[in-house]
Amino acid sequence: MNYAMALEYQNCINCKACEVGCKQENGVQLGADKQRIWIGQNESFIFENPNINFYPSQCNHCIDAPCVNVCPTNASYFTDEGLVLTDKQKCILCKGCMEACPYDARFVDDKYVAVDKCTFCFDTRISKGKTTTACEVTCPTKVRLFGDLDDENSELVQLLKKKKFFVLKQTEKTVPKLFYIFPDDEQFAINSIGKDTTIHTWDSFKPIMDKAMKKRGKL
Repeated sequence: MNYAMALEYQNCINCKACEVGCKQENGVQLGADKQRIWIGQNESFIFENPNINFYPSQCNHCIDAPCVNVCPTNASYFTDEGLVLTDKQKCILCKGCMEACPYDARFVDDKYVAVDKCTFCFDTRISKGKTTTACEVTCPTKVRLFGDLDDENSELVQLLKKKKFFVLKQTEKTVPKLFYIFPDDEQFAINSIGKDTTIHTWDSFKPIMDKAMKKRGKL
């Protein structure tokens, strides 16, 4: 298995149901600075008309995750399911992983005095046989789709084969597994992404993932 998530960010209405669902499901510490997932906001002006885009975000569960590479105690690690998790018992709060993460996806959980982050609800749902995450279930506009990249017949892979998509901060070469679906509305798409953003198809990104997996010794 190789769990990942696609996001049709054009559908996001910033209701924050995903943030609430995540905290409720996983017992995440209260506070605006204690978030496993969050909604980013980008504002621009088009012919003097304001334009606002929302970007749901969280840990990208990168295939070549720098947070794992820098951890001195192996508290940050890869699971067999392709997730990047943190063992709070091994965490010494050196914050090396927080500095290494280009997505600012980690924070300090004061309850455990350890680093916390998105786990794709592994402990509370996935390991117990459920097939989706709390953020996907609670989203009223169906922004998120969770699935297995190794299953060619999964809804996730079928979506990525049908649609174009991009990842955030590709130049960091972390090979993230949070896929932002390129909007069908071309004008919206042009106004919502940077000029240097690389638009991918499944056939163009699959070799990048395979190369990163081979580097990890998983192929």
